[in-house]
Amino acid sequence: MVEPTRPSRGSSLEVLGASLGLGLTSFGGPIAHIGYFRRAYVARRGWLDEASFADLVALCQSLPGPASSQLGIAIGMRRAGPLGGLAAWLGFTLPSAIALTLVGLFAAGTDLSGAGWVHGLQLAAAAVVAQAVWLMARTLTPDWPRRLLALAAAAIALAWVTPFSQVALIVGGALLGRFLLAPSPASATGLHDHPEPSPASRRIGVAALALFVVLLLGLPLLRSADGQAVAMIEAFYRSGALVFGGGHVVLPLLDATVVQPGWVGEEPFLAGYGAAQAVPGPLFTFAAYLGTVSGPSPNGVAGAIIATVAIFLPGALLIVAALPFWDRLRASPGVRRALNGTNAAVVGILLAALYSPVLTGSVRDLTDVIVAGLGLGLLLTSRVPPVVVVALSAAAGQLLAAA
Repeated sequence: MVEPTRPSRGSSLEVLGASLGLGLTSFGGPIAHIGYFRRAYVARRGWLDEASFADLVALCQSLPGPASSQLGIAIGMRRAGPLGGLAAWLGFTLPSAIALTLVGLFAAGTDLSGAGWVHGLQLAAAAVVAQAVWLMARTLTPDWPRRLLALAAAAIALAWVTPFSQVALIVGGALLGRFLLAPSPASATGLHDHPEPSPASRRIGVAALALFVVLLLGLPLLRSADGQAVAMIEAFYRSGALVFGGGHVVLPLLDATVVQPGWVGEEPFLAGYGAAQAVPGPLFTFAAYLGTVSGPSPNGVAGAIIATVAIFLPGALLIVAALPFWDRLRASPGVRRALNGTNAAVVGILLAALYSPVLTGSVRDLTDVIVAGLGLGLLLTSRVPPVVVVALSAAAGQLLAAA
C-alpha cells in the first residue's frame, strides 16, 4: 500500500500571510470560521487533509477558549512549529483587534447593528456556514449510522442551548462512536504507520497546562493587591478560560466582567458588540474594544493590548498542552471509533448552528434567502473566493436597506 503524501513543512511567514488573509476576510463568527479555514488550509493549500482537519475541529470544540483561534494556532504549529502557531494567531487576530481598538478610540458610541451592509455580512456568513456543513457532511457522515448521529446531535443542540451543550454532545458522540461505530482505517483518517511528529514536545505540553492552572488560580490572589492592571488581566483571562464554544458564548461573561463592576457602561458595551459583528476575525477581539473604553486606567491602546492578550492566552495554552498527545491518541483504533462519533457530532452541531443563530438571526424574508442562496452557489463552484462573496453580500445588504 502506498503511504499518503504528507504535507511539507512551511515557514512562519507563510503561515502569517495565510492567516492574515483569513483575519481580513473571515466574517461570521467561529462557526463560519471553520468554513473559511477549511477552504484556505485544506482545499486551497493542502496543509492537512479533511480527516485531520475535522479531528482538530473536534479537539478545539472540546477545549475552553476561542475554538476558531485555537484551530488556527494548531494548524500553524503543525505547519511551522511554535512560531507558526504564534504567526497564525497574530495574522488572524490583529485586523479585528486593531479595528475594534479604533472603534473604541474614535466611535465608542456607534451602533452598527442596524446597518444594511452589516446585515449583508450576516447573509454571507450564512452562505459560508451552509457550505461548511455540506462539504464536511459529505466526508464525515458517509453512512447512515453517522448521519443519524449527526441529526440527533443537531436536534439536541437546538433543544438544549447551554454553554456546555456542545461539550456534552462531543463527549456523547465520542462514547457512541467508541462502542457502536466501526473504526475508520488509518489511511482514511490521515494516519500513517509513522505519525507526523508533534509540533510541541510532551514536556512543553505539560508546562503549558501547568501555566494555565497557575494563572487561573494565582491571578485572583494578586488582583486585590496589585491594582487595576492585574484586575483587568485576571478578569479577561478568567473569561477566556471558562467559556466553551467561544464567540457569542463569551458575551455574558464579559458583561459580568466589565459592566457589573462599572468599568464599561451598558450602552458602550452594546455599541462595541454591534461593531464586533461588522469586522472579520475572532469575536474574542471584542476584548480589545472593552479594554480601550474601560473607565479605570489602563485603557486606550494599553488597555486593548492587555485585554486582548489576556483573553486569548488560556485558549492558546490549552491547545499547546493538548497537541503533543493528540496524534498518539487518535492513532488508536478505539480512539478512531470515538473520533468517528465525535466528527459526526461536530457536523450535527454545525447543522444546528446553521439554523440557529445563523439563519434565524440573518434571514428575514425571501430577498435574504435569495442573497444567501446566491452566495452559497458561488462558493460551491469553488471558483469564487469568499472575500468576493462577502463584498457582494455586503453591497446587496446595503442596497436592500436603501430600497
